[in-house]
Amino acid sequence: MSLTLDLPPSMLTTAPETPAYLPAWFADRQQSAWQRFLATPAPKRGDENWRFSSIKQLDFSAFRKAPASHANVLIARSTGLAAPAAKLIFVNDELVHVDSNLPEGVICLPLAEALVSHSDLVQAHFMKQQTRLGSAKFAALHEASLTNGLFVHVADHLEVEGTIEVHHWISGENTVIFPHTLIVTGKSSKVRVVDIFRSADAVQPGLAIAFNDLSAGPNSRLDYIAIQAFNEVSRVIQINETAAARDASTTGFILNTGAAWARNESLSRLEGSGSRSDMLSVSIPAHEQEYDQRTFQHHVSEGAYSDLLYKNSLYDDSRTIFSGLIFVDENAHHTDAYQTCRNLLMSDTCEANSMPGLEINADQVKCSHGSTSSQISDEEIFYLRARGIDPGNARQLIARGFSVDVVDRLKNEAVEELVLSFIDEKFSRIANGHG
Repeated sequence: MSLTLDLPPSMLTTAPETPAYLPAWFADRQQSAWQRFLATPAPKRGDENWRFSSIKQLDFSAFRKAPASHANVLIARSTGLAAPAAKLIFVNDELVHVDSNLPEGVICLPLAEALVSHSDLVQAHFMKQQTRLGSAKFAALHEASLTNGLFVHVADHLEVEGTIEVHHWISGENTVIFPHTLIVTGKSSKVRVVDIFRSADAVQPGLAIAFNDLSAGPNSRLDYIAIQAFNEVSRVIQINETAAARDASTTGFILNTGAAWARNESLSRLEGSGSRSDMLSVSIPAHEQEYDQRTFQHHVSEGAYSDLLYKNSLYDDSRTIFSGLIFVDENAHHTDAYQTCRNLLMSDTCEANSMPGLEINADQVKCSHGSTSSQISDEEIFYLRARGIDPGNARQLIARGFSVDVVDRLKNEAVEELVLSFIDEKFSRIANGHG
């Protein structure tokens, strides 16, 4: 007698099925996205958008969707802010907990529910921009496969006090999740959202293909913070697409401490005059972790401001790649744009690759870009040793201070403390030899 194992099909070979209760337009989008995924060539080593990347990391054939598991345990482990304005917890894309103190005028729902109750509103903002930084194939896979996520809409002239906190857990070996965050701010409104990505354990590999839609209305403020702390055998692709209308202000912050391989693609489109975009990131790779970050600051309208600051502290045999472009359209005069990537090399065997760039098609602009890579100087170590601090702790203090400079720009004490807790946890693991 033979035994046949009934294994779920690979996500790369079987078309996802859209639940019947979801709107027809969404089912059409998912079917079209699946065909686009199949038709789009996989990235190749010679592709400019994948320069220096480890293409072998893109073999996702072993990963499959899985139902939520260990939900009660993971709810208890979902610690974050002391008093969030709302808290949602997803395990394998399934909502397992929600608690909200949000005021009237704020829609904060799991995306699966919002697709039914606010279908037209979701449709008006869902995945409107073109994915242009290399992962168009995986954006299509995400669109075809997603089942849930977060939807936030803030009404005109409403400022949300506090922060919406969302936890995304991967549970189970070779499990894939497709978290989606869609945030829309109305005129003269304000909201802040924190996404925290973690693994249920330290040994089972997982995969996340995540997508963020951030749409800031006129004169509004939208802050988005992503904390990526998966275990160090998982992989993640995170695509962030932000649009800022006239006089809107957006902040996008990414912290990378986990995952064996992470690919971040961030596009900020400044669509209205007087709009502002701050793109921030801290990454702390160790062992053989690789963090690959691609950015695009797109100035569409005149008189807009963007500032990018990415900082990487590299240990052991880790690698980082940064490729950023400031692109100024023909009519985007009086643009003010900055781009800075700084790498702190904490070993002799780590590798930092940086490719900043400018393309200017307008007059009277002020743009600058640059990248630096350096080790800690002997003078800095000597200064701290002279004050009784041993060399190992001195190096950690300098690396932490290097990262804090970016975190300070979040301008919210509670969120800064949350981000720093994950940074300190990573430095503690490095100090103890665990990465």
